[in-house]
Amino acid sequence: MNTVTPINLHSAQNSSISSATAHFDEHFKLVVANTPKLQAEVYKLRYKVYCQELGYEREEDCPNGMEQDIYDQHSIHCLLLHRKSGVYAGCVRLVLPKPNHSGTNLPFERVFGQGLQSSLKELKHLSYDAVGEVSRLAVTAEFRKRIGETETTHGVATEQYEAKENERRYFPLIALGLYLAATGVAMELGLDSALTLMEPRLARHLRRFGIRFRQVGELVEFHGQRGLFQISQDAALDDMDADTYELLQRLRSQIKQSLRHYPVKLSDCQAA
Repeated sequence: MNTVTPINLHSAQNSSISSATAHFDEHFKLVVANTPKLQAEVYKLRYKVYCQELGYEREEDCPNGMEQDIYDQHSIHCLLLHRKSGVYAGCVRLVLPKPNHSGTNLPFERVFGQGLQSSLKELKHLSYDAVGEVSRLAVTAEFRKRIGETETTHGVATEQYEAKENERRYFPLIALGLYLAATGVAMELGLDSALTLMEPRLARHLRRFGIRFRQVGELVEFHGQRGLFQISQDAALDDMDADTYELLQRLRSQIKQSLRHYPVKLSDCQAA
C-alpha cells in the first residue's frame, strides 16, 4: 500500500470554494460499500479510528480487527478513497430503521436512554419510518493532521485550537464529503429527514456550507458533549449554498448507481 502524502485539505485563503467539486474529484473518490469486501474495509477503518487511535471502543470487543455493531446490518455504508495513495481516508453510514420497529432501532436511542422521551417530543412531527441516522463517521489519523484535529473522529479542530485562529476556517473536505454522502444516500432512498449525534461546534461548521442541522435533544456525555440534531430534505436543499449543492449532486449520481447493487435488502427497511 502506498504511503499517504499530506495534502492541503483546507483550501487556501485565496482559493475559491466554488472549486469544491473539482478539488474533491482530484483527491477523493466516493465508494459505496456495496460488497462484503468493501464493508470489511469500513469495519477495519472504524477499528483503527475508534479502537486504536481514540480508544472509544475496546480492541478485545472487536474480533479480527473490525469494529461492528447491531446497526450495521440495516445500514448503508460509504468510504472515501484517497486517489493518490489508494487508502481509505474515512467512512460513514446511514442507519435505516426497520419496519414495525421495537426497542433501540437507531443508535441515538441507546445513547439517550432515559432522556429519550424529551428528545422525541421535538421529533413528534416526523414519521419514524422516513428517518435515518447518520452515524459512525470516522477519518483516519493520516488525514487529521492539523493541530487539534487528531482528537476528533471527523477531523475538525477542537474549540481550544479553533479559538486561536482569527480567520475563516474552511471545513475539512473529507468530513464535508462524508456528510454529503450520507445526505445523498438519504435523498436517493426517499427519506424525509436525517438525525445524527454531533458536537454543537461541528453543526456550526456545517452551517457555513448551508447544511443546517437543528438541535432537537439535550447535550449528553458520549465521547464528549453531543446533542441530537435533525435536518429535513427540504431544509437541506433550501439552505445549501450553490457550491455544496454542486458537490452533493456529484455524489448523488455515484450513489444512485451503487445502491442498485447494495447487499442490504432495502425493501426490509422503510427507505425502499
